[in-house]
Amino acid sequence: MDGEETEARQPDNQACSSASSASLEPHQKVRTFPTTPGVYLMKDAQGRVIYVGKAVNLRSRAGSYFTKAAEVDLRTAKLIPEIADIDYIDADSEVDALLIEARLIKDIQPRFNAMLKDDKTFPYLQITTREDFPRVEFTRQPEISGVKLYGPFTNAGQLRGTIAVLQRIFRFRTCTLDIAENDERWRWFRPCLLASINQCTAPCNMRISKEDYREDIRRLRVFLDGGKASLLKELEIAMLLASKELKFEKAARIRDEIESLKSLSQRGDLESHAQPEVFYVDPQKGLAGLKKVLKLKELPRRIEGVDIAHLQGSATVASLVQFIDGLPFKPGYKRYRIQSVEGVDDFASMREVITRRFRQLSQDGESFPDLLLIDGGKGQLNAVLETFAVLRITPPTTISLAKRDEEIYLPGDSEPLRLSRHAYSLRLLQYVRDEAHRFAQHYHHILRHKTTFDDQQGKGRKRKPQ
Repeated sequence: MDGEETEARQPDNQACSSASSASLEPHQKVRTFPTTPGVYLMKDAQGRVIYVGKAVNLRSRAGSYFTKAAEVDLRTAKLIPEIADIDYIDADSEVDALLIEARLIKDIQPRFNAMLKDDKTFPYLQITTREDFPRVEFTRQPEISGVKLYGPFTNAGQLRGTIAVLQRIFRFRTCTLDIAENDERWRWFRPCLLASINQCTAPCNMRISKEDYREDIRRLRVFLDGGKASLLKELEIAMLLASKELKFEKAARIRDEIESLKSLSQRGDLESHAQPEVFYVDPQKGLAGLKKVLKLKELPRRIEGVDIAHLQGSATVASLVQFIDGLPFKPGYKRYRIQSVEGVDDFASMREVITRRFRQLSQDGESFPDLLLIDGGKGQLNAVLETFAVLRITPPTTISLAKRDEEIYLPGDSEPLRLSRHAYSLRLLQYVRDEAHRFAQHYHHILRHKTTFDDQQGKGRKRKPQ
């Protein structure tokens, strides 16, 4: 298949596996794993990932599968005989490992992973920013704009408890009331129980000014952005004082509050741990919008997006994602390791990917996508169009999307198309582009580890050509 990965759930064996170059059996290979957090990937004889797991200690956790106890354990007995290779991806922390594991399982759908295959996502803490009196919310479906997000968090119950602790301290509202500062009707509104127990400043009854309330929210955001030290110190002093006064129940409550607040650090990063499926884009409105702005005869029911990623300048990878009727179609995802380009050359890399993809489609007599989206600007678009000309292939509708200003470049147009940031058509294109980027980065991380692993194993001996 021209060196490409045939689908998302069957990663490129050369890219993901370092066993072939290191000539180690899986049970030997795990002994070389670090004792740090990470994710391990088990593969069968065909190079397909059949199980993904997380670990606080990679060497210990992955090594536990190659013991006599694991061979007879009902939970692993069927898995172990099929393990032909094993690899790992480094993680910065246990939380990072959990989020990487969940993302890989959703993308690859390994046969032996029963958990995390569903559509359930990790939650966020969301603060609205466009209301007179902002709300603080627990959500699994965050808004695209008009909010400040924190997360994702790996423990939903713990996050709910932490929000309750924060509310006792910062006294923000969590209700869904649409409260306007100058609406006098709110003076006659009866506040909820939270106001009575002093856990909300009751803007619904005009008991606090807009300025004072927003100052409380500002303090909350400072805390969430890392300014925890002074508050935690204050709570620790209060806990010790309560204990000294033999108020043990109060001391225990404050102790639990401190632990809840500390747990806020156990969260992912919005960029590194993206969950594209939680940011809902109406697919039908997006497709209809694209048909209109691109002046297409039919809805672009099948969209393919291409992105390039670099491995420290020494290797380049590409991803191709496929959307059908405005939604991701994971079996159509593909990864490519760039073979003909040395160094960093996005244009040449894009030419290779387009050549391999569309030459294969032509040879197999398969249909082209209705819309091809390239990550980049006018230069990337021209490189792709030149490639089609060299191949003597009539291209599908092809456009590029530049991330900096979200400008759309169309063939033959000297000026880019600029759409409203809230346009359904642009949001769908962003979804495709960002998904291609995320998928390319996963491949990039796997290759980065492979390079490091092979270099370590190859020191002092001649490497076999690959």
